[in-house]
Amino acid sequence: MDLIQEIESYLSRLFPIARSIAGPGSRESLRVLQEIVPLNILEYPSGATVYDWIIPREWEVRSAFVKNSRGEKVIDFRNSNLHVMGFSRAVHQKIVLEDLEPHLHYLPDMPDAIPYRTTYYQDGWGFCLTYHQYQALIKDEGPFEVFIDSSFKDGSLTVGELLIKGESEQEVLISTYICHPSLANDNLSGMILTAFLARELLSRKNLKRSYRIVFVPETIGAITYCAMNEMAMKAIDIGLVVTTVGGPGKFGYKQSFDQSHYINKLIEEILLEGDHDFITYPFDIHGSDERQYSSPGFRINAATICKDKYYEYPYYHTSLDNLDFVKAEYIYQTLQVYLRLIDKLELTGLPTEVAVDVGRHQAPDSSKALCFRSQPHCEIMLSKHNLYPETGGKWLPGEENGLDLDLILWLLFYCDGTHNLESISKKIGAPLDKLEVIAFKLEKKGILKIG
Repeated sequence: MDLIQEIESYLSRLFPIARSIAGPGSRESLRVLQEIVPLNILEYPSGATVYDWIIPREWEVRSAFVKNSRGEKVIDFRNSNLHVMGFSRAVHQKIVLEDLEPHLHYLPDMPDAIPYRTTYYQDGWGFCLTYHQYQALIKDEGPFEVFIDSSFKDGSLTVGELLIKGESEQEVLISTYICHPSLANDNLSGMILTAFLARELLSRKNLKRSYRIVFVPETIGAITYCAMNEMAMKAIDIGLVVTTVGGPGKFGYKQSFDQSHYINKLIEEILLEGDHDFITYPFDIHGSDERQYSSPGFRINAATICKDKYYEYPYYHTSLDNLDFVKAEYIYQTLQVYLRLIDKLELTGLPTEVAVDVGRHQAPDSSKALCFRSQPHCEIMLSKHNLYPETGGKWLPGEENGLDLDLILWLLFYCDGTHNLESISKKIGAPLDKLEVIAFKLEKKGILKIG
């Protein structure tokens, strides 16, 4: 079997698994990936504190449906694991349409797509359906029978890890996330590419660099891994976050937070040498786990090479991000780009000193009051401070209803003790008066210290 056929086989096997941030789906997926590469499976217990976060309980859903007044199932979890909003609590009741409506999620602009939505860290439940299904449903007078057979239990959050030693102890971080259910580009494609990339690295002799490869649930998994491996992570200078690598569109790369860092130069070189038509995305505070790795406590220069980047393709966070959209040959093409980058890294001399924090060795940029985060490691859990939308997966960066969230995230990224509000305002192009209002709000919540 050639490599493209292998990738195709794993796409088919892994796509149906109902993954989430903690539960049997992630564990099952990692067991499958162990067939490709000998991952060490790590379990971190529910309830453990990791910086500003707490590892959640495991969630599992076994069955779910909505029946109309004639007893017909109009929504059925067996048809798509996206039909149930992630982390929905159990429910079984008869309900009228007026009361059911707030629990339904659909996309009028994409009537054939089921949206992907979550209710992490909230006590809620919901169903996702196509707009066509919704239109048919509301023609029924009801009542509707709603049923979600789900459960939470104290268990653990599951992470896959592989440490590949080279001549130097200086490590390159390669990270991908394993928590999304049946979404092929975001991020089944990244899981599979990373496994085959790791297999290739294991087969190479005399590696100059060492490689730390991790498969984590997005956000909470990366935060947990950083907390449990803090000293090792602080010693890392560069990283690669592997996500959305299997679409039919252009290559792209998201720069690390330090645009001048050599990892960005190397990525551009390989894309140009391969005569690829690609899109360059500057670093921003939205996205995947580069947010955690680049936070003030770590400042890893984490970049991403993608093919149809998250947020950018129309099927993002919908059921149309499926195996008709993602193909094994697209993942193979992106894998070759990553391998050429590894070749470049192996030929590039190791830096004599690792820069672990942007501005850490710089003098403060002003004598005015400087801003510090009370917790510098990874991102703050904004939801527990009532600063984050209750429904995950819905908002896109730059949307009007998310602008305050954007400012909060940028503010927390730069509040490292070397910047003040005026300099942050200039860096991100935000009005100083609005930034001050948000900063003082965060200070009252104990998230920031000013002065």
